[in-house]
Amino acid sequence: MTFQYCNKCVMPNTKPDLSFDKEGVCDACRSAELKDTIDWNARQKEFEELVEKFRNKEGSNYDCIVPVSGGKDSHYQVYMAKKYGLNPLLVCFETNKLTPLGRKNMDNIKSAFGGSDMIVFERNPHVYKKMCFEGFKRVGDDFWPNHLGIFTVPVRLAVKLKIPLIIWGENSQLEYGGPKAARMTNVLNRRWLEEFGGLLGNRVEDMVNINGIRKEDLISYTYPSDEELKKVGITGVFLGYYFKWDARRQLEIVKRHGFKVKEDSPVEGTYVNYENLDDNLVAIHDYLKYVKFGFGRTTDLVCLDIRNNRISRAEGVELAKKYDGKVPNKAKREFLEFYGISEEEFNGVIDSFTNKAIFLIDENGNLLRDQDGNLVKRYPDYGFGIKSSVSKVAAS
Repeated sequence: MTFQYCNKCVMPNTKPDLSFDKEGVCDACRSAELKDTIDWNARQKEFEELVEKFRNKEGSNYDCIVPVSGGKDSHYQVYMAKKYGLNPLLVCFETNKLTPLGRKNMDNIKSAFGGSDMIVFERNPHVYKKMCFEGFKRVGDDFWPNHLGIFTVPVRLAVKLKIPLIIWGENSQLEYGGPKAARMTNVLNRRWLEEFGGLLGNRVEDMVNINGIRKEDLISYTYPSDEELKKVGITGVFLGYYFKWDARRQLEIVKRHGFKVKEDSPVEGTYVNYENLDDNLVAIHDYLKYVKFGFGRTTDLVCLDIRNNRISRAEGVELAKKYDGKVPNKAKREFLEFYGISEEEFNGVIDSFTNKAIFLIDENGNLLRDQDGNLVKRYPDYGFGIKSSVSKVAAS
C-alpha cells in the first residue's frame, strides 16, 4: 500500500479500519461532516423515548448503568443521565494505577450532579497484573485486560442486578473512523466489543494457563451469554448517537461540576491537560500505538480539533511534530518499577512491535533514534500522497 496522510486532518492510512476516498480524505473526517447533517433534535427525541421505555417507574431499581472511569467523558455521561431524570448506578472497573488526580475525579463523579450510587470493581491484582504483562508481550498492549474489563463488568452487573439499560459514551468509530456500518450504529454489544473493543484478536480464554491463571480467575472478564442478556433485555447504547459529541465543549460543562484537569503541564504524550488523567501508564499504551502505526494520542486529538474547526491542518501538523511519538519517560519509569523488568526487556518488546516500514533503520536493520531516544519517521512532513509503499503491521 502507499503511505498517505489524510488531506484534511493528519491521520495516516496505517490506522486500522480507516479508509480514504478519492479526494484523499479519511472516513473519520467524512463522518465529522456527516454529523453536521444529522437532525439532532430528532435524535434527542429518540433518547427521550428510550429513557421513558427503560425508566423504572416503580422506583424499585436503578434506571440504568453508566460505566465510568472518572474522566471527562464519563462525567458527561452521568451529567446527561441526570439531566434526563434517570437514576443511574455508576460502575467503575479499577484501572492499573490510579493517580491522585484520578482519585479526586472519581470522588467527584459520585457526588456531582446531585450524587449517584457507585460500584468500583476491584479486580484480583495478581491475575490482572499477569494479564497486563502478557498483553504487553503478546499484542503490544499492557492495557488489554482493562479494555476487556470495562466492557464486561458493567454488563455482568446489569444482568445480575436486572438493569437493562447501559449508557456508554462516544462511538469511537464515528469519532475516529471505521467501517460505515459501525459508525452509524447506536448499540454496543458483544459483536462490537469483539470487533472494536481493543482486544487485538486476543480472547479471554487465551489467558487460561498463563502464569497459573485459571478459568475461574477470568469470570469478571467473560461476557454474559446471549441467553442471560436476552432474559434481562440488556440494551447498551452510545450517548454520542443521540447527542453531537464534542469533547472540548463537554469538558467545559463538567469542569463547572467539579471535574479537575492537570494544571501544571500537558498530559504526557499529548498537548492537552484533560486526557488520561486517571492512570499515567496509559502513555505506554499510546506509545505502543505510535510504534505500530506511526501515530499516537496527540494525532488523535489534533484530528478532532481540526474536524471541529478549532485549528487548521497546518497548526495540527506542528502540534503532531512537537508532541507525538516522544518516548514517555515518566510513564516508562513507572512501568519498569510496576512490572519489575529491566529497560532492556522493555525496549525489546517495544522494538518487536515497531513497524520498520514507518521508521528509519540503519544498514543492519536496527531502528534509528534521535539524541533523545525517539524513533525517526520516514515520512515526517505530513504531505498528502507519499509515493512509497508501507505495510500495515498486524494489530497483534
